[in-house]
Amino acid sequence: MRYGRHLAFWIVTFLVLFALIWLLRAILLPFVAGLALAYVQAPLADHLERLGVNRTIAALLIVAVVVLVLLALALVVIPVLIQQGLALLSSVPGYVERIRALISQSELPWLNELIGDGASPKTLSELVRGAAGWLAAFAASLWAGGKALASFASVLIVMPVVTFYLITDWHRMLSIADSWVPPRYRETVRTLVGEIDQVVSGFLRGQLGVCFFLGLYYAIALTLVGLNFGLLIGFGAGLLTFVPYIGSLTGLLVGTSVAIAQFWPDWKWVITVIAIFLIGQFVEGNIIAPKFVGERVGLHPVWVIFAMFAFGYLFGFVGLLVAVPLAAAMAVLFRFGLRRYLASPIYSGEKPIA
Repeated sequence: MRYGRHLAFWIVTFLVLFALIWLLRAILLPFVAGLALAYVQAPLADHLERLGVNRTIAALLIVAVVVLVLLALALVVIPVLIQQGLALLSSVPGYVERIRALISQSELPWLNELIGDGASPKTLSELVRGAAGWLAAFAASLWAGGKALASFASVLIVMPVVTFYLITDWHRMLSIADSWVPPRYRETVRTLVGEIDQVVSGFLRGQLGVCFFLGLYYAIALTLVGLNFGLLIGFGAGLLTFVPYIGSLTGLLVGTSVAIAQFWPDWKWVITVIAIFLIGQFVEGNIIAPKFVGERVGLHPVWVIFAMFAFGYLFGFVGLLVAVPLAAAMAVLFRFGLRRYLASPIYSGEKPIA
């Protein structure tokens, strides 16, 4: 009876928390982003504090750097990426028609039959043109709309404040949360939280490093070879690399399609674009990811992809921010429950000792 009440209490607590997050998802972005940033930067504040810097001063320095980076992105990088994104969307119908024309002129009957029987050129062109126009209008309205500007302003203003206070009071908050755990379960909870922290910190800090280096590499390499929208495609592929394998595959498909429409019949540049992504994938899998992420993370890529799609669908951009930590916590709790199950009389079939 006692365990039943405990289980009912935690189920109700979880459902209430889930409902609150879903109801307040429209205003949670600066707070969730501030929490994520404080979690990532708290070890840096600890290091500065060990060097003799006051923790409040360390938090101010960290937040100041974050604000300067956000301002630089907002004033320099983001407008260029948005301009290239809108131009790419408007160019999609022309690229599709160009690729269809190249396929129809090829000497591969099976490819001509596959493309020709699927839809007429007019129908396909109209479909792609309509989809590209809708995406362009949606992107423009998202950037220019008051809600988007308010969200960006809230991130730029509220998030640094939240980050500063969380970094300053980080250890005190952890101590208070630890005191809430019943003493008989405290060691077990500390072990589980430590394991969750190891998984989340390893994945977040490692994957952010992977995204940064790959995005920079793709953007510079594609721009140097003269690929149209190379900056956008490169940074987009690097950003999407946060979801394992999705970024490189998406960048490869988009980059190759643009390269074929732009460079063909000069196939050397098409091969060069493909080689850029293959080299990036090789370096990521064999050098960068093992160094930054490592084997200790223990999050399967399929589980990460599913979590980001599921939480993103339920909670939007806020869901994307919390997907990996929640997926890591669920994976750790599942492994803990599985270990308890395998060690229990339910699994062995033995009667418990009275």
